[in-house]
Amino acid sequence: MSDTGHGARMDAIYAGQRHIYDLTRKYYLLGRDRLIDRLAPPPGGSVVEVGCGTGRNLILAARRWPDVRCHGFDISAAMLETARAKVARAGLSSRIALVEGDATDWAPTLFGLDGVDRIFMSYTLSMIPDWQGAIGAACDALAPGGALHIVDFGQQERLPAAFRAALFTWLARFDVSPRGDLREWLEVAARGIGLDLSFTPLHRGYAWEAVLRRPG
Repeated sequence: MSDTGHGARMDAIYAGQRHIYDLTRKYYLLGRDRLIDRLAPPPGGSVVEVGCGTGRNLILAARRWPDVRCHGFDISAAMLETARAKVARAGLSSRIALVEGDATDWAPTLFGLDGVDRIFMSYTLSMIPDWQGAIGAACDALAPGGALHIVDFGQQERLPAAFRAALFTWLARFDVSPRGDLREWLEVAARGIGLDLSFTPLHRGYAWEAVLRRPG
């Protein structure tokens, strides 16, 4: 699917759902707040969310880390409309910059930066067709000492098979595809470009958390 086609598809899915997205997703997008708490950006540093959706995570990150500047982008114009409104209502327009962009083709210059201290991807890889390309672009954007934080659906490996089947069937209705080979792919990628990797299953494998760190 082309970048334009994917953006149109996301707009079609979320044109209406964006208005109830945060209310409904808080019950099953587990691990997002843990990720934000563990970002620990350097004072005065930069934070970028890839696939920022409604802006919910960036608002929390800006409040949790008040001495950094936050940035976000999304391929869905509809989602960005909601994000900009939420950021404005939160009084954070001066600290959170939002633009339209493609997760597989971006650079820190999108926000006037040379490199990014912390990048995070919260339940986005399972919605991006070229998810490996999205990880590669984020790794390329890291500043020395920077880190890429990821949380997304796992394979429910310690949960009942019936639960896994029902969840995956429901997720497919929204073009969400959990990446079963995420850990193996990250291990190969980290070795190839000299990054340190930590990988943690959460909630009996319901979600997976990964951090890729560039040496300082």
